[in-house]
Amino acid sequence: MHKLNLNFDKVAEARSAAKNIAVQTQAFIDGHSTVTTERTIVRLLGVDGIDVFERPLPNAVVEDILQGGGIADGAAYWLGNAMYLRGESAQTIAEAVAEGTLHLTALPKTSPEKIYAFLEPYVIEAVERIRNRRIEREKLIETLGEGSKPYLYVIVATGNIYEDMLQAQAAARQGADIIAVIRTTAQSLLDYVPYGATTEGFGGTYATQENFKLMRKALDEVGEEVHRYIRLCNYCSGLCMPEIAAMGALERLDVMLNDALYGILFRDINMQRTLVDQFFSRVINGFAGIIINTGEDNYLTTSDAIEEAHTVLASQFINEQFALLAGLPPAQMGLGHAFEMNPDVEDGFLMELAQAQMAREIFPEAPLKYMPPTKYMTGDIFKGHIQDAMFNMASIMTGQGIQLLGMLTEAIHTPLLHDRALSIANAKYIFNNMRHISEEIEFKPGGRIQSRANLVLDEATNLLKEIEGMGIIETIEQGKFADVTRKRDGGKGLEGVFEKSSSYDNPFIKHMLQTEKEARS
Repeated sequence: MHKLNLNFDKVAEARSAAKNIAVQTQAFIDGHSTVTTERTIVRLLGVDGIDVFERPLPNAVVEDILQGGGIADGAAYWLGNAMYLRGESAQTIAEAVAEGTLHLTALPKTSPEKIYAFLEPYVIEAVERIRNRRIEREKLIETLGEGSKPYLYVIVATGNIYEDMLQAQAAARQGADIIAVIRTTAQSLLDYVPYGATTEGFGGTYATQENFKLMRKALDEVGEEVHRYIRLCNYCSGLCMPEIAAMGALERLDVMLNDALYGILFRDINMQRTLVDQFFSRVINGFAGIIINTGEDNYLTTSDAIEEAHTVLASQFINEQFALLAGLPPAQMGLGHAFEMNPDVEDGFLMELAQAQMAREIFPEAPLKYMPPTKYMTGDIFKGHIQDAMFNMASIMTGQGIQLLGMLTEAIHTPLLHDRALSIANAKYIFNNMRHISEEIEFKPGGRIQSRANLVLDEATNLLKEIEGMGIIETIEQGKFADVTRKRDGGKGLEGVFEKSSSYDNPFIKHMLQTEKEARS
């Protein structure tokens, strides 16, 4: 594994700085919650569906608490209080709230200790439902087996879940291991989760619990046919990060896009909102056995991949530490990076190898998510297919875990069935013919590849120490990542962040972290 002669004292220094950054930020996270975190609690307590105006019932519950001025005490308290006093289910309570016949904060207040004790069986039941889906996945993998790494990861993005299902099954038959259902454009900016199966979306399909259920069933069916477990991926980034994580956990998704900084930088979601939401979403993903994919690869779409490579590594360190604080183990950290250097640069492939091998050596347990060339794809399908082949070569030479396959028609259209088939064939050919090449090659001591990797590590370490001194919020305000500047009070969703009262509790975080800790010990 150690082919780059990296200075691991430097790695330890970088990791220590990243840990301090995450711990500093966690102090803010622990004192705050958000409306979508509260809606997630409501969902986990058993509330689902929509009202006559197609407003999701979890939104109706949290809006009622907000209007009554009780949000600081949390949704678990107010919903539990109503269940305790009225002897009704969370669903029945939510329906009454949506109809306007019940206002949660108008009810007499019971002591928080009594309410949280009352809710304990409901919390345990929800946690067990998620745990059972994880066990189900593990048994299916044991029975069916799975593809070898790097997992072949492809996308479907028709906008119609039923068409997505057909395309996903076709891709699995062609050899895909992971199917990512691309989310419709701008859903990350919706402060609610649409309900039911959907057939219209632009650039992708809505992420809904019913769509998750339908696609999971389709992939289970084709998995039985091809005798291989097929993983399902979707997105829990955006304004509904923990809510969608919970829905994915309940429907046995296997991979979720979940980055601590992506929504801030690329969707202009308020940084306070995102930092709080990513914590609960990662607690859920960690407990559910879901692999998260982080979004460092996106930095290189706005920044130069050679000059700003160190920002990718610095962000990987930060994402790792945020994930560890949420109880998410390294084996579920699909830390992101990308093959995005200008193909006209001399020795660009050597620098790509340095970056990929460096990530592999620094994060040895992580199933790294390697992204294909997109920025410099021109529509020339022949050149594009060669670029993708070199990307596949870099992956097998450096032991990547998850390979999002490039498409020769990138920059032309959303992949068609035959585009996807050609890309899978390309990767399978290269991976088979070079299966053990990483065991056979070494890099020249002090050569271009080793020197490049150590330079990037030095720069990343220096950046992390700088961030440690100023904090993550000021760092983002200064545009240190992806050349994108955001303000702590700017962006979308700030109004949904609030400070917790002294009696606030999120019982799901406590139960999930404790259960996971006991399972590991």
